[in-house]
Amino acid sequence: MKTLALAATAATTLAAALAAAPTAHGQAPAPVPPAAANAPKYGIAVVDVSYIFKNHAAFRASMDGMKGEMQQIEQQLEAERQKMIAKEEEKKGYKPGSAEYDRADDDLARMKAQVQLNMQRLRKDFLEKEAKVYYTTYQEVSRAIAYYAQQQKIGLVLRFNGEAADPAQRESILRDINKPVQYQNQIDITPAILTLVNRNAAQPGAPRTARPGSTPPPRR
Repeated sequence: MKTLALAATAATTLAAALAAAPTAHGQAPAPVPPAAANAPKYGIAVVDVSYIFKNHAAFRASMDGMKGEMQQIEQQLEAERQKMIAKEEEKKGYKPGSAEYDRADDDLARMKAQVQLNMQRLRKDFLEKEAKVYYTTYQEVSRAIAYYAQQQKIGLVLRFNGEAADPAQRESILRDINKPVQYQNQIDITPAILTLVNRNAAQPGAPRTARPGSTPPPRR
């Protein structure tokens, strides 16, 4: 059960229908946001894929759905655990070596084995579904990046992390030091890509976050 809980947190992980990225046929070029004002001029852009995943409406809905299913699975496993506890108490009421004791012991062993198999199967199914959601979303984001780059005559798009370093977190500082893109001058197309992927995926109550600038506030 702890393994399943960790898997749910890691996803940190069920597949939902994700909107297809826009195509160039019959559609006007997406507008250039202020954060990407110089991208067409230089022919180079940067994009924060991690930020897009965090604010992708359909992706977030899928992950929330997975968490809900994981809660149901946890409840199911808890019910099975309670049955094992009851069987253990029943076994204690029998004399060791008696037929009733041995029968209860065998039943308990079978129950434990079955629960273990169920946990392994559920964990495998969960990870496969989580991987599918990530893969489908990433393919959609990649198509949106390619579409936008073609429309705006951008020849190179680099991935970067626009999150500011947290001075109180050593790992955050090291990540900021080692990031490949140290400076960008209004070539961040993240807001435009996020708008594209959320255009057909918006749901009531789902976030439609568009970054006001190239660097969001640090996480705390």
